[in-house]
Amino acid sequence: MPSTSRLLAVFAIVGGLAVYASLNSTAATGPDFIRVTDRQFGYTRVDVGRRGLTPGDQEIIYDKLFNRKITTKPIGTARFICTFMTGRTRMCTATVALPKGELVASGTVRFRQFFDLAIIGGTGLYNNARGTLTIIRTTRSPRPIRELLYFRLTG
Repeated sequence: MPSTSRLLAVFAIVGGLAVYASLNSTAATGPDFIRVTDRQFGYTRVDVGRRGLTPGDQEIIYDKLFNRKITTKPIGTARFICTFMTGRTRMCTATVALPKGELVASGTVRFRQFFDLAIIGGTGLYNNARGTLTIIRTTRSPRPIRELLYFRLTG
């Protein structure tokens, strides 16, 4: 009789461990660092309300992403939509498509030469990712704009 209760206890523990192991974690990514470059291929500014830069105006930006260490062809895309709030300050949301999933970042941008966005989620390999996206412009001339994108993933 004692061996039957021990056997049931072992099965219960093993079953509990199997259920625990099958649970999804809250983040599919661990700490990681991704560095890519981009080149702007599309820019549209939507002027609403009064003429000139006013609250509600939007910027829609399309970039192709590159990692020249791997290939000369684009490895993904980035799409930004920014809504101007006051002056040059805008609220931006970026969707970055990479080979193994997408990352979504959002935040306030005053100057496009250097800014940080909070990574608020993702899909695929980047499911529920968190961290920061830092973007640094590397060209001085207006076109084509080229930038460095640094993703610091924390989970």
